[in-house]
Amino acid sequence: MIIGIPKETLAGERLVAATPKTVTQLRALGYEVAVERSAGIEASYSDVAYSDAGASIVDAATAWGSDIVTTVNAPSEQQVAQLSDTAMLVSRLAPHTNKELLDALAKRGVTALALDAVPRISRAQSIDVLSTMSNVSGYRAVIEAAEEFGGMFTGQVTAAGKTQPAKVFVIGGGVAGLAAIGAAVSLGAEVRAFDVRPEAGEQIESLGATFVQAKAAQQERSSTGYASALSEEQERATLALYAEEAAKADIIITTALVRGSAVRTITKEAVAGMRSGSVIVDVAATGGGNCELTVPGSRTVSDNGVTIIGYTDLASRMPRHTSQLFGTNVVNLMKLLTPAKDGKPALDLDDPVQRGMTVTNEHQILWPPPAVAVSAAPAPTAADNAAAATALSPEELKEEAQRKAAAQKVEQAAKRKRNTALMAVSGIILAVALAFTDAAFLATFSIFVLAVFVGYYVVSNVSHSLHTPLMSQTNAISGIILVGSLLQIGSENPVVTTLAVLSAAIASINVFGGFLVTYRMLSMFRKDA
Repeated sequence: MIIGIPKETLAGERLVAATPKTVTQLRALGYEVAVERSAGIEASYSDVAYSDAGASIVDAATAWGSDIVTTVNAPSEQQVAQLSDTAMLVSRLAPHTNKELLDALAKRGVTALALDAVPRISRAQSIDVLSTMSNVSGYRAVIEAAEEFGGMFTGQVTAAGKTQPAKVFVIGGGVAGLAAIGAAVSLGAEVRAFDVRPEAGEQIESLGATFVQAKAAQQERSSTGYASALSEEQERATLALYAEEAAKADIIITTALVRGSAVRTITKEAVAGMRSGSVIVDVAATGGGNCELTVPGSRTVSDNGVTIIGYTDLASRMPRHTSQLFGTNVVNLMKLLTPAKDGKPALDLDDPVQRGMTVTNEHQILWPPPAVAVSAAPAPTAADNAAAATALSPEELKEEAQRKAAAQKVEQAAKRKRNTALMAVSGIILAVALAFTDAAFLATFSIFVLAVFVGYYVVSNVSHSLHTPLMSQTNAISGIILVGSLLQIGSENPVVTTLAVLSAAIASINVFGGFLVTYRMLSMFRKDA
């Protein structure tokens, strides 16, 4: 079958749904690829590059008339009319707000897969174009801020004096927010960030930013994994926090989108409290804007000299890499649809990922999709249901809670006593044993104990996000143990030989395991991966 790649016709759009590299990958799945003439020019991909990758260069009608058509943006009414009755359309379709398009596609009998309706589950991350676009938009937001800001991001110490680093405040710890944090930190800025989800704090801090704590404004994760709607009290608390942080910031980057709709975070009063020359980049301008003064698609300046950037094409301003990432999302989807690699998609509506993306099929509208079960909890048993059906009175519930609390306290006290007794006995035995050892062993043992304490406090204070790279390196140090074990294997004492063999085996696992983990980590960042 033929996959058609039309040229994007949306005003100002510079992206293309496939690059020469992804064309090669699509052909490896058994597909022929037809690229409309000049489709990739704005992203710096020439027709010659597509031809060298094995694609056919065709006109617009041929591209739109292909068996499978993939685009970055939803087709117009005229473009829908160019689709064949049995075509498959892969694109961003905004099905939650574009019912007329769904009606038109269903009427034509087109099977449409919405790239912006990918279920938010781990297995679908490789085809999630929303994450792709958000990642680029967050990075580009920092570039736009740096262009507009009248100073340097990093602090400088020179013969003429020193400059303070720029103060950046990021609202939102999602994909776009984390990308913005990473870019701003790498430029040397002093970055603070806030998210209503407290679990986002660890990710924010792992990138080198300060997680702003505001207990009254934070909430627990909802059952869907997204931040749920704020209560009135939480909304007041967040607005107060945003205003306070805005007054201290040189640059604010807002990324708060809830299913495509922007949440108001920066009021006009908060803007009025900012310093002249400050910059606000509203990444959520596509959903109406987080800042009350944002004009989607435009750059404005407030009365007090604050520049507000509301560009809605941040991802398109980096067309070369964004097109590559977008095209890779499409390739991953086609891999899912073509397990046999025979160039024939096999849509499986029993697969929650494929079903969640499929908005029309065989003249039927399949939007909205059924809910995707994301809980790993086992299904309740009959006994659980029976127990749940037995209701307790408030007094009985209170007594039960008190009983459990008392039992827990007793258990904790008993555990502390056992640990204390065990430590005391171990200390006595160790003291007696050391009293009858020679000075050489005592010195060696002292070094061992010191190493244990130092190692414990060093490793325990390392961020969780760095545990894997730390272990991948420190495990390689086990090579020292391996050398020592090999030297002792030839001992005449069978006990020493046995321990040496065991030590060599364990050290070998650590050495090879450490390098294997390092290799797996580095492969994640390879450009050709």
